[in-house]
Amino acid sequence: MKLKELAGILPVEGTFPGDLETGGVSSDSRTIQTGDIFVAVAGTKADGAVYAADAEKRGAAVIVAAKGARLGSPSIPVLSVDDPRRALALLAARLFSGQPETMVAVTGTSGKTSVAAFTRQIWERAGFAAASIGTTGVVAPGRNEYGSLTTPDPVELHRLLSELAKAGVTHASMEASSHGLDQRRLDGVKLAAGGFTNLGRDHMDYHPTVEEYHQAKLRLFDTLLPKGAPAVIFADDPWSQPTIDAAGAAGLEVLTVGRHGDFLRLKRVEHERYRQRAEIEAGGIIHEIDLPLAGDFQIYNALVAAGLAIATGTDAAKALGALEKLKGAPGRLDLVGTTTEGAPIYVDYAHKPDALENVLASVRPFTTGRVVVVFGCGGDRDRGKRPIMGEIATRLADVTIVTDDNPRSEVPETIRAAILAAAPDAVEIADRRAAIREAISMLHAGDTLIVAGKGHEEGQTIGAETFPFSDHEEVRQALRELAA
Repeated sequence: MKLKELAGILPVEGTFPGDLETGGVSSDSRTIQTGDIFVAVAGTKADGAVYAADAEKRGAAVIVAAKGARLGSPSIPVLSVDDPRRALALLAARLFSGQPETMVAVTGTSGKTSVAAFTRQIWERAGFAAASIGTTGVVAPGRNEYGSLTTPDPVELHRLLSELAKAGVTHASMEASSHGLDQRRLDGVKLAAGGFTNLGRDHMDYHPTVEEYHQAKLRLFDTLLPKGAPAVIFADDPWSQPTIDAAGAAGLEVLTVGRHGDFLRLKRVEHERYRQRAEIEAGGIIHEIDLPLAGDFQIYNALVAAGLAIATGTDAAKALGALEKLKGAPGRLDLVGTTTEGAPIYVDYAHKPDALENVLASVRPFTTGRVVVVFGCGGDRDRGKRPIMGEIATRLADVTIVTDDNPRSEVPETIRAAILAAAPDAVEIADRRAAIREAISMLHAGDTLIVAGKGHEEGQTIGAETFPFSDHEEVRQALRELAA
């Protein structure tokens, strides 16, 4: 592709450097190949401008950088733009042509993974070739790949969307994290609809305030969605109304769901141990649904997913009927096993205050004995949430065991101490494997155990090294040992 074909994204004038041929784009100089465009973006730890010389050595045809960027003295053309991150995403979208015809994105603090997975499953039930992209990876027909980022790098994302489209995928749902939105990773994605779940404390190591965190989420609605597109918003969260107001001001079609929803209204719900029976009103018709998942938050997520599917053309009766066949996303209130006395053990990804509060509150209605929780907090992340989560755990659980999560470069004892400062009655067991075994050994009939924080993850990061570790497998192994 000639560089001049990228006019509108890049300030290409005349025949030079417009006649230059280019075949790819990257912001990582290590991946640059001959003829590629190198985009110098300012990261949280390093400025990409310092790698311009390396990119040139590796064969970059042109450098794209912010105006005034210090690039040294490159001998290849330099194009200056106002927003290098946005340019990177738009270039990736242009160079990796093709996307699934119907794309939706969901944002919020908790529930994004479940909504993306649920939307894919509803579409599948309606007969569409569908995919979901997010924290747990990529799921599509013939494809199930573990991932590491909620919202992938734009080059990786657009390469993936192109692959999915070429494989026949027509519908795709994806998570939109605040980082991903703020860093322009979704720019260039042709979205048909967007969803909002809720907002709580998270990523305070990145966003200065909760208000700015919310503002980053709103970019999905006020910038990325085209005017008139549906915005499916959960109506029962403290941050619902500001989100509704912003979506309306952006000219979107606001569709609310939940107990106060106008599009899908939850009229009644009965909780059982492994399912919920709900009445949902849609277009004046009451649909009785048996959702095979426990917890209020699961039905809220299911409503957002159904709203997205209906808003993009799925028949309402089919979409709501599909809720009866939903499978939970990996590590989201995931029932891993039960003790010989029948006490259920769940693994949940809850690693932020609101998520931990939701999951503990969700199991209380069907727990006749004690609620037991095992959790820790990650290192090199928001330190302020640690005592908050300690308080939540001791308030909502009968037994709290504080252990290690992913301490990363921090001293594990320091992390646990911050949690224990607000949880003086909690039990401290540093070794996560031992903590899980201790919790299971103390369970009796009627009790419920939640192992929280790591969910679907298959490793534990200590220092600079990640060791194999799965909460799911540790629970299964402990149950086998106790049954032996």
